[in-house]
Amino acid sequence: MDQKIMQLKRIIADADAVMIGAGAGLSTAAGFVYFGERFDRYFGDFGRKYGFFDMYSGGFYPYETQEEFWAFFSRNIWVNRYVDAPKSVYQDLFQLVKDKDYFVLTTNVDHCFQKAGFDKKRLFYTQGDYGLFQCSKPCCQKTWDNEAMVCQMILSQGFVIGEGNALTLPEGRAAAMRIPTELLPKCPNCGRPLTTNLRADDRFVEDEGWQTAAAAYEAWAAAHQEKKVLYLEIGVGYNTPGIIKYNFWQQVYRNEDAVYACLNMEESPVPAEIKDRSIVIGGDSSQVIRELIP
Repeated sequence: MDQKIMQLKRIIADADAVMIGAGAGLSTAAGFVYFGERFDRYFGDFGRKYGFFDMYSGGFYPYETQEEFWAFFSRNIWVNRYVDAPKSVYQDLFQLVKDKDYFVLTTNVDHCFQKAGFDKKRLFYTQGDYGLFQCSKPCCQKTWDNEAMVCQMILSQGFVIGEGNALTLPEGRAAAMRIPTELLPKCPNCGRPLTTNLRADDRFVEDEGWQTAAAAYEAWAAAHQEKKVLYLEIGVGYNTPGIIKYNFWQQVYRNEDAVYACLNMEESPVPAEIKDRSIVIGGDSSQVIRELIP
């Protein structure tokens, strides 16, 4: 691993530009895990009542009322979007590329890149943002910031919001597991229920911000087709491989001066056509990124 890290350091230093492709594994490396102690801390009451043991399952549970659903999901949004990440991996990654010509393509929806200092004009969140609501129909191609609405839901359950937006409960107090009906989010345009701006089906709203980011990504990619580009993939799995992984393979194949690098817990194979211009490093991405910083 040490030899691979030194090799990747040299590649980064020599590159004209860096395209970062980030998946869920990067946020996991930053401490945003959906199970275990973190689940128990914020959702233990829901787990005991309904029999699920991770945040992902809780988001799909068939609650009897919208008041219960939004009690769970407001916590989910808050702790995965507004609470600071437990580890500094995003800040470390920014230190690594801040002086390079970079762009970020990500399927993550937790806003960690912007909170770490990345330029929002160099970010394309392809799958949405936990911090945005959209109409559930949808009646229009608009989204709305949800921080104030979600904050009200959190406070109505008895939580106290502290440093870094961390949630705590007063000693001896249990959280409410439903929100008041009047806090259910409604579309300002048509009055239908609001939902999160996350890509799940063909109702996903690609609003003006999404369109602008998509155009910026396409323009950056077109302008760097013949330059020395490092396509740095971090924490990407096979749920939606066409967005980042297969895309990066194709870009490197087309550009003989490009290099593909993959950081993930497990080393994964790469196509034979680009193997001689690829480097794959398995292990904790947070540790690898830290060691890459000059």
